[in-house]
Amino acid sequence: MARRPLLTIAAGGTGGHMFPAQALAEAMLRRGWRVKLSTDARGARYTGGFPHVVEIEQVSSATFARGGLPGKALVPFRIAGGVIGAAVKMLRDKPDVVVGFGGYPTIPAMAAATLLRKPRMIHEQNGVLGRVNRIFARRVDKVACGIWPTDLPAGVDGVHSGNPVRQSVLDRASAGYIAPGDYPMSILVMGGSQGARILSDVVPPAIAGLPTALRRHVRVSHQARDEDHDRVADYYASEGISADVQSFFNDVPDRMAEAQLVISRAGASSVADISVIGRPSILVPLAIATGDHQSANARALAEAGAAIRVPEARLEVGTLTEQIDAVLSNPDGALQMAQAAQSVGKPEATEALVALVEELAGPAATQEPTDSLS
Repeated sequence: MARRPLLTIAAGGTGGHMFPAQALAEAMLRRGWRVKLSTDARGARYTGGFPHVVEIEQVSSATFARGGLPGKALVPFRIAGGVIGAAVKMLRDKPDVVVGFGGYPTIPAMAAATLLRKPRMIHEQNGVLGRVNRIFARRVDKVACGIWPTDLPAGVDGVHSGNPVRQSVLDRASAGYIAPGDYPMSILVMGGSQGARILSDVVPPAIAGLPTALRRHVRVSHQARDEDHDRVADYYASEGISADVQSFFNDVPDRMAEAQLVISRAGASSVADISVIGRPSILVPLAIATGDHQSANARALAEAGAAIRVPEARLEVGTLTEQIDAVLSNPDGALQMAQAAQSVGKPEATEALVALVEELAGPAATQEPTDSLS
């Protein structure tokens, strides 16, 4: 029996890294490949959504961004140990391609692949390369970019692959948009894991400030941090606004498909979901994001007329009320925004990454698609 080709995926411990990694893993399994995921102990906590046949390999890694001086002093040794361990595993497993999705847990596998001269690629989800991906950008065969254009080092060429999205998002791709009108309308508010507090501070009173004739039709789904949940829910209730406030929604694609407007941070995964499903949005980039990458993430939607991009420093209740009113009071304009968002979306992003992996592997590793993830 012919050997099945092996893909090693290296990914960090956040949803922004793990969602596209999971999408590629699922697609390569369907192509008949074997898949291993290389991450550290922190990253392993986020692997519940991966198919069970994906082998999870934990390696030693670390970052200078966390811990005190004693911990930081040990970082180089922990990384070196992780690189050696990853290299030993690659000599044993002989992966055909290694793909890194960013985050410090990817350092050992990508460094080992570089030392062993394995075919390798990185995927950057944001419009600005993360620190780890910037280290390897000149040391890989391909740089796939989720956002275009992406700020790349001089001399490095990128391929616009798009950001892979979960199957539940693809199932709602280009879902029909019901323009705002004299009937119940939904607003989806997503703050993300960082910097969600300001949205919980500003969005509820902004919605409460809408004209009465408009506000009475509004229904809100609001993701808020646990520590903000009660005060946000109580505020909506006190203003007579129907709102479902939760710390996490398991059905974001469904809620987004039903929404007339999305108010969100501009994380790469959120921007990808908004563009693939196709919804008008007000995007508030996280001001402290590395390299201001969330502003870069929001650029394409804003320039296409699909989103209103609001710098965090300018996020004020009165202004936001006006912006929400402008979208919900203009059905034709809102429909144009939804269509513009769809024009930016890349639902084929996963297949683009698959093609790049198979190109790196060469014809000997190309497999026929299968229906099973086993």
